[in-house]
Amino acid sequence: MSDTIIPGPVTLVQDFIEHTARRLPGKIALVSSGVRFTYGELDARANQLANALVGLGVRRGDRVAVFLNNSVEAIVGIFAILKAGGVFVVINSTTKQNKLQYILNDCGAVVVIAEGRSFIPALATSGDVISLRSAILVGGENFSDSRLHPWDALLDRQATSAPARHNIDLDLACLIYTSGTTGEPKGVMSDHGNVVFASGSIIHYLQNREDDIVLNVLPVSFDYGLYQVLMTFRFGGTLILEKSFAFPAAILKLMEQERVTGFPGVPTMFAVLSKMDLKPFDLSSLRYITNTAAALPSSHIQELRAKFPMAQLFSMYGLTETKRTLYLPPSFLDDKPDSVGIPIPGTEAWVEDESGRRLPPGEVGELVVRGRHVMRGYWRAPELTAKRYRPGPMGDERVCYSGDLFRTDEEGFFYFVGRKDDIIKSRGEKVAPKEVETVLCALPGVRQAAVIGVADPILGQAVKAFVVTDDPSLNTNRVLAHCKANLEEFMVPKLVEFHDSLPLSPNGKIDKKELN
Repeated sequence: MSDTIIPGPVTLVQDFIEHTARRLPGKIALVSSGVRFTYGELDARANQLANALVGLGVRRGDRVAVFLNNSVEAIVGIFAILKAGGVFVVINSTTKQNKLQYILNDCGAVVVIAEGRSFIPALATSGDVISLRSAILVGGENFSDSRLHPWDALLDRQATSAPARHNIDLDLACLIYTSGTTGEPKGVMSDHGNVVFASGSIIHYLQNREDDIVLNVLPVSFDYGLYQVLMTFRFGGTLILEKSFAFPAAILKLMEQERVTGFPGVPTMFAVLSKMDLKPFDLSSLRYITNTAAALPSSHIQELRAKFPMAQLFSMYGLTETKRTLYLPPSFLDDKPDSVGIPIPGTEAWVEDESGRRLPPGEVGELVVRGRHVMRGYWRAPELTAKRYRPGPMGDERVCYSGDLFRTDEEGFFYFVGRKDDIIKSRGEKVAPKEVETVLCALPGVRQAAVIGVADPILGQAVKAFVVTDDPSLNTNRVLAHCKANLEEFMVPKLVEFHDSLPLSPNGKIDKKELN
């Protein structure tokens, strides 16, 4: 009779690491700061931290914050919180104290796991976060305050077996805070079932397998970065975890050394790579590249395919409220380079006008998303939830209204037009910044472009373009001539500014709030 351990069904997010640790205990799960960790080691360490959290009073449904950069401690923390029955809240390590305090108060965090040399010790004992009872500090010394616990000393006292399991798939797994482009950040509620479904659907269309080695430079506080961890641990691959993309040549060298097969990125990263000489690097192991956060201009798609001819490129679209929504199968890149594809497996999407009428191909309206990946809503924000999550067409369900404008073609492929609140109204006409940016990026010498509307006494709003170029000879007249040849007159920028770089959000997107 076989001694093989057959794990139960994957219903909770901690199953990702637990099942793989039983199946492949000695396999390298994570490479972080040059140190390698097996699935068995990480699972045991997560069990120790989970037992410590239970000992600190964490109960089913309690929120525990992880305020760390990309590190083994952040990964252990995520799974330990779930094993303890809690809800994890990963906060970007660059978040300033006032915003950090807001998020901790908003989610009602009872414990925070943070870097010992940060400002957390003062915050944890100040009383400014009423719910906060304890802080676990990585790299911290022994503290006189009983609410502060050094990571190593706390974990080393704990058993390596998992605490009792009480959750079901309807329980919350995490709160993912959005960037707050229109106000205070909002916590998107993801239950275990949401995460299990979304990760499984993405793994399916990427055709991930155990021998995949995924390089993640995106912050784990960003859902795109977080899911690289969750998906890789679910399918049993190896994750190479880096803190940032600040040194692209070093990242490419690491890709070569580790024989990376999967590389997720965002357009700002790919804009840099498209201009680099990749000949010194052996990237022949690379099997696929994924892009989301913003749509890639078709010109950048062509450049990336030329740079990485051995890799399949997946152009995708998603939002935190649904995780992932659309993907373009690589076989359609030649025919539909401007499309972000079709609904991910097991989901449905359509385009509606403001009266709720489903629109035929070619007409522009709001993207509506239906599926098990539609998250539960916004934490403690019922009015915002009701605005974004509305009754669906099949009875007792809710669908997600994305806030993004799309159109479809006759074959059912979706095309991103722009954010509803980004649309520029100039001369009484509506201008989608994405359309202008795509034209700008097609001009040789343009590395990045961003378009906004600025107040104008005659036009209402004037179209203003911000351009990053690697061609010193490129000037305003050439940019405008190119736009006039490729855009309707009302869409041509009135103003053009050249910059060495554009401001970025912590997630690597161009931060248009900083442009004026």
